[in-house]
Amino acid sequence: MRKRLELNQKSMKKRIWRTLTLPCVLLFLLLLAFQIKCSSFVTFNWAPRKTTPVTETERDMIEFELNTSTQGTALMKEMAPPPRQITCDRSHYAYDICTIHVETTLNPTTSTFFIQHPTTVDPNQTATKIRPYPRKFDGPVMSRIKELTITAGTPTPSCHVKHEDPALVFSAGGYTGNFFHDFNDGFIPLFITLNSFFHDKDAVLVISKARDWWVNKYATLLREFSKHPIVDLDNDNKTHCFPDATLGLVSHGFMTIKPELMRNPKSLHDFHAFLRKTYGANDNNVSSSSFPRPRLVLLNRSGGDGRLLLNMEEVKLEMQRVGFNVIVFEPTATTPLSKAFEVVGSSHAMVGIHGAALTHSLFLKPGCVLIQVVPLGLESVAEMCFGKVGEMGLKYMEYRVRVEESSLVEKYDREDVMIKKQSDFVNGRAWNESTMNVYLKEQNLRLDLVRFRKYLKKAYNNAKQLIGS
Repeated sequence: MRKRLELNQKSMKKRIWRTLTLPCVLLFLLLLAFQIKCSSFVTFNWAPRKTTPVTETERDMIEFELNTSTQGTALMKEMAPPPRQITCDRSHYAYDICTIHVETTLNPTTSTFFIQHPTTVDPNQTATKIRPYPRKFDGPVMSRIKELTITAGTPTPSCHVKHEDPALVFSAGGYTGNFFHDFNDGFIPLFITLNSFFHDKDAVLVISKARDWWVNKYATLLREFSKHPIVDLDNDNKTHCFPDATLGLVSHGFMTIKPELMRNPKSLHDFHAFLRKTYGANDNNVSSSSFPRPRLVLLNRSGGDGRLLLNMEEVKLEMQRVGFNVIVFEPTATTPLSKAFEVVGSSHAMVGIHGAALTHSLFLKPGCVLIQVVPLGLESVAEMCFGKVGEMGLKYMEYRVRVEESSLVEKYDREDVMIKKQSDFVNGRAWNESTMNVYLKEQNLRLDLVRFRKYLKKAYNNAKQLIGS
């Protein structure tokens, strides 16, 4: 009886073992496959790992994942709508920029760009407008900039002139004619935009307000920007066809270029090199020992717009006593840029009262010194306009005048708000046209020679090092 009971117990254990073995094995295999699957997915797609031999099973899994992913991507591409034909970026403080990504036809007489083969994917985007000048924050000047239209909702006119290269469209209106604005609202943004959107191809420059004097003055520079003749948006009555077009110019601020914001990174130093390539064929090497004395350019103002240097002859004499060979330079609207580059580009230092002429500091070679003489009330403006020239390798110094060096002390009492509280105007809390005229147009300077000599000595020592390098 006991033996029979033991046999029955053994038989029952075997049946239980058989019953449990198959599910356990299946569960183990399922967990193993799931672990391999997860491990392959996580490791392959997200986290770096050490290189280990790949089994055939893992390789098959990876290939399956890749094939499935590729098929899914292809399917998504088939289902996705086509890219937009017109895109506009209006998020910036200084500028808007629009891009036409497909073939387009320009009708200059209506200042309109037509999409040649419009789609119906985006029926709401039938037309958009832009004023292609990088001073969006300046309402009065922007109101004078010609507005351009991009449209996809009307019949396209026939094409008279077909271009192989894309168009870059901008305005030379606004403050053009002021040397500072010619570069900071025009040529520096043009340099940035070409290297951001057209770094691997040429562009046809389509320009509004391309007046004859402007085209003649900057003809050499314009040819360096583009090999094509410019299209005059105001005086051309032929339609022009382009493979694509960009409307507007990108600005990074006054006298600055930010490489990190560009597709083809460039700096203010590169812009100087671009100018030197354009105008500097006959300039001298500032580090050459052929200079017996360092050269200093003293910018002069003789018009009736204020900020005159009342003791210029004494200042010039002090510069000579320090050791400089002084060149007095007063650029005008008709001064050829080649001449300006010849004077400035072969000098070791430049001194000038805050004003547009200091834009010629772009012609100074890296290592040279720029001393900006800053009148009362213009401290923040002076810094904003020219404080970043160090980006092109210049040594920048500011000589901020004291009250007794300004002619305003003869017109206003020392306790007057225009003298005592001028920091309020510096910080912009009370800046308006009337106060601007006081500080910019009614103020002249008589420099303290003893104090100014200290700045000249620093510039001279730097120039001597530059010559000896």
